[in-house]
Amino acid sequence: MTRQITLPLDEKTARALRAGDRVEVSGTIWTARDAAHARFFELLDAGKTLPVDLRDQTIYFVGPCPAPPGKVIGSAGPTTSGRMDRYSPRLITECGLRGMIGKGDRNAEVVSAMKRCGAVYFAATGGAGALIARCIKSCEVVAFPDLGPEAVHKLEVEKFPLIVAIDASGKSCYAREVDK
Repeated sequence: MTRQITLPLDEKTARALRAGDRVEVSGTIWTARDAAHARFFELLDAGKTLPVDLRDQTIYFVGPCPAPPGKVIGSAGPTTSGRMDRYSPRLITECGLRGMIGKGDRNAEVVSAMKRCGAVYFAATGGAGALIARCIKSCEVVAFPDLGPEAVHKLEVEKFPLIVAIDASGKSCYAREVDK
């Protein structure tokens, strides 16, 4: 069964999700990759406000390709989330980030922050960027346009298919049992 989730993502909904759950999310998600995360930190360190209020929001780790004629976006496949691990704990604990979308496992510090604050990490299917783009109904650059594809975009999505990879209790689809 696939759960339908409307964003923004509140703590109660995030904590009710379990690793392995299939979901389809609809609503607003924000894009941010390495360069945008670094800019977020520059602003936070300077005591300034972020260009996007991240409370209860979901960030998709993607650098979308330019839109071909007649489309709102080009290919929009996930990037490796581990590159954002040094930034994610602070965004979760200080800014209230509730959801993240990417590919690959997350480190222990990220999972610890997720457990404390009730955040969740979703996996998008790598290599399926053109298919994922079909779920994106609009795309608008909202911050750091000089970063090109790594700028922060506001995406409106409909029935974006994801798997809960790491839930708010720390259970992970990436964990493996080792035979003894």
